[in-house]
Amino acid sequence: MVARDTSVSIEGEDWLINGRPTYAGRSWRDLRIEGLLLNSRMANGIFDDLNPLTRALWAYPDTGEWDANRNTQELVAALPVYRDHGLVAIGLNLQGASPFGYYRFDDASIDSLLERVRRKHPEATHESVWRGLSSTRSQPWETGAFNRDGSLRPEFLERAASVVDAADKLGMVVCLGLFYFGQDERLVDEAAVLSAVDGACRWVLESGFTNVVIEIANEVDIPLYEHEVLTASKVHTLIERVRETEHKGRRLLAGTSVSGRVAPTAEIVGASDFVLLHGNHLDDPNEITSRIEATRALHTYRSQPLVFNEDDHFDFGRPENNFFNALAGRAGWGYFDPGQGAGGRAAFGDYVEGYQNPPINWSINTDRKTAFFEALREVTGS
Repeated sequence: MVARDTSVSIEGEDWLINGRPTYAGRSWRDLRIEGLLLNSRMANGIFDDLNPLTRALWAYPDTGEWDANRNTQELVAALPVYRDHGLVAIGLNLQGASPFGYYRFDDASIDSLLERVRRKHPEATHESVWRGLSSTRSQPWETGAFNRDGSLRPEFLERAASVVDAADKLGMVVCLGLFYFGQDERLVDEAAVLSAVDGACRWVLESGFTNVVIEIANEVDIPLYEHEVLTASKVHTLIERVRETEHKGRRLLAGTSVSGRVAPTAEIVGASDFVLLHGNHLDDPNEITSRIEATRALHTYRSQPLVFNEDDHFDFGRPENNFFNALAGRAGWGYFDPGQGAGGRAAFGDYVEGYQNPPINWSINTDRKTAFFEALREVTGS
């Protein structure tokens, strides 16, 4: 077994790395930063597209081709720069995330997407692009580390391992998401979902990764999950399943996220080691404060850490913003940059804007990215 450099744990509301609170001793503007998990959503860091009709949508401008390994390698190369600015965690998802900003399935959006596909494949039709899916509500690209029966795809795991290994060497945590709406229907049934959960957890544990925590699924309240066990009313059973999975006396910390539209359910909070919140749609920073208070008021809350791991608000120059209000509420905060898709729009990647839409430029190369990382550096004293 390879010796690991980074071990994540939780003590009360605090995150610990190698037994010490994150940002040990750090305060900023009279706020205790110590123990928080400040993070950035890099969900498509191991993305690939197995649909030959949509694969060309993600082509790099310099080569005209999509390259999944290049995408991951460039993320790995950027990690030391993020860490130097004070970032201690990234979010990665085994089923990726929408590579199209916010996926929209109204007629105009679907027609626009099909027109883009036809630039490379003039013969493409709705039927051929969305083959095997029940409707255009499902995302047509096929990505993720799971086969239809829930077994694992080695090429995705190899890319994920390279990210986790690099983060481990830097003292960083990886919040590893398993499922994403728009892709979960690729698994044939609930038994496949359970197999995927078990297989992913065994892979993490048997690989000896000690810097990984598990996010079962992204925004389980969104009514687009095909499998009931991945919805807000049932997902707590999967959190419990992860927590009960052990290897050589060790288990994984686990939780799941909800969208900015709702607070987590009491069942989710009761089952979770940490509570994941989203700030999308919370345009008033005071709503961040209210969401934190509402979550802590749940009868099942037992002083777990709160972490916003997705928020596409960027007013870092204002005295009040979502980031700073989260800090004031003793919650970690996560930068989510979907480029031109910020605020809820569909958007293609251009190898410039954002950290969501392939081809992704993982460097700190735009004013928005720079503003976040400079704010992070100030907050953390890095």
